[in-house]
Amino acid sequence: MALSVSDLSAIYSLLANSMSQDESIRKPAESALAQSESRPGFCSCLMEVITAKDLASQVDIRLMASVYFKNSINRYWRKRRDSSGISNEEKQHLKQKLLSHLREENYQIAQMLAVLISKIARFDYPREWPELFSFLAQQLPSADVLTSHRIFMILFRTLKELSTKRLTADQRNFAESYNSNGEEQHHDDLYLTCERWLFCLKIICQLVISGFQSDAKCIQEIRPVKEVSPVLLDAAQSFLPYYTSLQNRHPKFWEFIKRACTKLMKVLVAIQQRHPYSFGDICVLQPVLNFCLNKITDPEPDILSFEQFLIKCMVMAKSVFECKEYKASVTGRVMDENGVTLEQMKKNISNAVAGVLTRLLPNERIVLLCNVLIRRYFVLTTSDLEEWYENPEVFHHEQDMVQWTEKLRPCAEALYIVLFENHSQLLAPIVVSILQEAMNGCPTSTTEITPGLLLKDAAYGAAAYVYYELSNYLSFRDWFNGALSLELSNDHPNMRIIHRKVALILGQWVSEIKDDTKRAVYCALIRLLQDKDLSVRLAACRSLCLHVEDANFSEKDFSDLLPVCWGSCFKLVKEVQEFDSKVQVLNLISVLLGHVNEVIPYASNLMHFFQMVWEESSGESLLRIQLLIALRNFVIALGYQSPSCYSMLLPILQKGIDINGPDELNLLEDSMLLWEATLSHAPAMVPQLLAYFPCLLEILERNFDHLQVAVDIIEDYIILGGREFLSMHASSVAKLLDLIVGNVNDRGLLSILPIIDILILCFPMEVPPLISSTLQKLVVICLSGDDGDPSKTAVKASSAAIIARILVMNTNYLAQLTSEASLSSVLQQTGVAIEDNILLSLVDVWLDKVDNVSLPQKKAFGLALSIILTLRLPQVLDKLDQILSVCTSVILGGTDDLTEEESSGDNMSYGRSHDEDLLPSKELRRRQIKVSDPINRLSLENSVRDNLQTCAALHGESFNSAIAKIHPAAFAQLKQALKMP
Repeated sequence: MALSVSDLSAIYSLLANSMSQDESIRKPAESALAQSESRPGFCSCLMEVITAKDLASQVDIRLMASVYFKNSINRYWRKRRDSSGISNEEKQHLKQKLLSHLREENYQIAQMLAVLISKIARFDYPREWPELFSFLAQQLPSADVLTSHRIFMILFRTLKELSTKRLTADQRNFAESYNSNGEEQHHDDLYLTCERWLFCLKIICQLVISGFQSDAKCIQEIRPVKEVSPVLLDAAQSFLPYYTSLQNRHPKFWEFIKRACTKLMKVLVAIQQRHPYSFGDICVLQPVLNFCLNKITDPEPDILSFEQFLIKCMVMAKSVFECKEYKASVTGRVMDENGVTLEQMKKNISNAVAGVLTRLLPNERIVLLCNVLIRRYFVLTTSDLEEWYENPEVFHHEQDMVQWTEKLRPCAEALYIVLFENHSQLLAPIVVSILQEAMNGCPTSTTEITPGLLLKDAAYGAAAYVYYELSNYLSFRDWFNGALSLELSNDHPNMRIIHRKVALILGQWVSEIKDDTKRAVYCALIRLLQDKDLSVRLAACRSLCLHVEDANFSEKDFSDLLPVCWGSCFKLVKEVQEFDSKVQVLNLISVLLGHVNEVIPYASNLMHFFQMVWEESSGESLLRIQLLIALRNFVIALGYQSPSCYSMLLPILQKGIDINGPDELNLLEDSMLLWEATLSHAPAMVPQLLAYFPCLLEILERNFDHLQVAVDIIEDYIILGGREFLSMHASSVAKLLDLIVGNVNDRGLLSILPIIDILILCFPMEVPPLISSTLQKLVVICLSGDDGDPSKTAVKASSAAIIARILVMNTNYLAQLTSEASLSSVLQQTGVAIEDNILLSLVDVWLDKVDNVSLPQKKAFGLALSIILTLRLPQVLDKLDQILSVCTSVILGGTDDLTEEESSGDNMSYGRSHDEDLLPSKELRRRQIKVSDPINRLSLENSVRDNLQTCAALHGESFNSAIAKIHPAAFAQLKQALKMP
């Protein structure tokens, strides 16, 4: 039943009650509103509440009404299966009502009205609401300041909403709206005019960036880029002088100037990144980049304090310097309809832009920019030092982990790195010269914080960031022995500044450190890890990670430092307060566990440490994720000794794999990886681990996001748990396999099929009847077409190999399975037509797919086909030639195709090597299972010879006739394979 004006008071009361603190009042009101949402007239009632003049002061209720209105638009504006939606008549009424209420005085309500219009426009513009933009544009000339501000707010919100539509037709419609908006300035209220100006800027940004396909893709000039960019630059130049004059006299307008200048540069950066070729025109790129570089290298004194603006100038310069569209293209030729290569067009534009950049950046200017970045922007300020002394830990993370676009110094460092990459041969001698000057001007014995010390800190940073190029001009060994190592001998508190930078250098230069210096560098980092300053210790922590992870890490040179290293880590994690610090220390511990062998002597301390971190990290998902990674490395490092940590490990693991846990969404993946590692390295199954298996079924019943690790876990349980596992969880295993097979793609099937194979190998009599439903699905896969798709062919071949194994190891069961009426019914339901009986149809698959499987699977095919020879079916003789041909090729093929893994498996019977003692217990058991595989042990030669005799006895003269039809050359090969005279 439709709602009408008479229901307004009831709707108003429900909205008011829905905000009550009393749950007994709020819950019924929310329920009643939810039931009313789908009723015709509901949105109209809400609209009346929002726009009613007598409710102007009831902002909370009006806002609540607008929220329900917005939700209704999302749910019911389009017709749905379960609802007729909002009628066209009501839609028209609502749109007219919204556009008639442009002059809303309350800012929050005005924002919500703009959102409502934008949401409707997403559905209706342009087809059902073509007049939207033209109507708004027509109102501007006669609108007062407030109304024009609200119109620009609506325009911005609507254009932003439309810009997110990705269909080509939607983007074309969006582009057509570019010229439909205008600007009319009024001066009745200067601040509202300023706000309106900002909306204009945002609208222009949306139109130019989202209204056109990137010119890097379409290789077409975007005309508005050339029209708009110079205007934006002029605006920034016009506003900047007011930055100082308004600061003390008009704080409100000073804030606007800051926002405007920053936003202007942000828009210019966005335009350059979206349309690099159009922006690369000399009339755009030259003035913009020239302006930015001048502000960076020679800013007015007051602009130096305007950090956000300088950051945007640096971002613009960096974006231009590293823009790949401004570099010569060396990709292949793509022809367009006129025969001119698109790549040639790109190259022509790139060469033109390169010419502009060359003129803009003579060597003198490049050197000047490099000098300014290092000597001015890299140098720590008084406020930096105050922040450091007040909270070293926070200072470290702000300098080390902050987004480079948020702080001036990291931004300057990012610009410097790009500049150096582009001009390394020019700048490398300059940087070395600055470094030498700084070291000469500040000896290692210095204790005062002087300009010389701060310059040395900046020069050390400059040398750290570009190690890969600077190493050709600077010997690390000489630098370390002559300066860096000496810096550490000065323990004055002020030397923390240099010590932190030395720690950074030792990490950045890791690839350039030769064997004769490694030991000294390791000792230096361990010393820095024990520094009194937390910022220094955290910097050393990160650099140590880089060294331990390095491919040339020398455990021999590091092993005796391990006790001090572990102790320093444990101590550091207790002292730090910041979340990021704990993650950083835990990451070092995890990396150490993954790269050093001597873990067992420290296992007890590590267990205590892990337990403490887990208990203290409740609610901190990222820290717990890092802990789970560390625990996995810990288990792997302990190997056969891993049960010694189960008292700490298993309760943590149990919580991590509980899908009903409070943080399972974040922890599940890493918990499953830990689960798999625990099983892989367990010397024997324990009751607790055995009891966890049903959790895997719960996880996969929800989704297959973690299928691969789940498959590995299933294999672990089969190999490690053996018969005890199967007897306890037989029904769960059957349910799991039935859940996966038929519900995952080919890639998922290829991961689970080897597990089904090893399960049948281990339990050939018990498992096939248990998983009959899954096996029926495999038969369907075998007898279905693969359309030449490689992945489907692989799935079909692997499925056929499993069926072949069952025939060899449990012949009676396969005969029973293929004769069951339920299988015939399943095949009929899936549209698979069977001409002969099912078993003979499988024979065709084995004959057809023998070249698509591995050597052990080929042998399984051969043994299965040899068994087929014993059937009392005349059709067998029709296939005799093919069967014997396949068996012959498998026998004569020998072991040429053995993989490395299979070869190593065969060698297991000759005893275990030293390397095998280091393998996970799972891998050793898997090899033992493969060695004992009857498929490997049975003689295909004997099987074919014996079953040919049976076949001859069964079919008599018909057999002889079939043999006589075999080609003499093929028969000769058969005799050779069977060693027949």
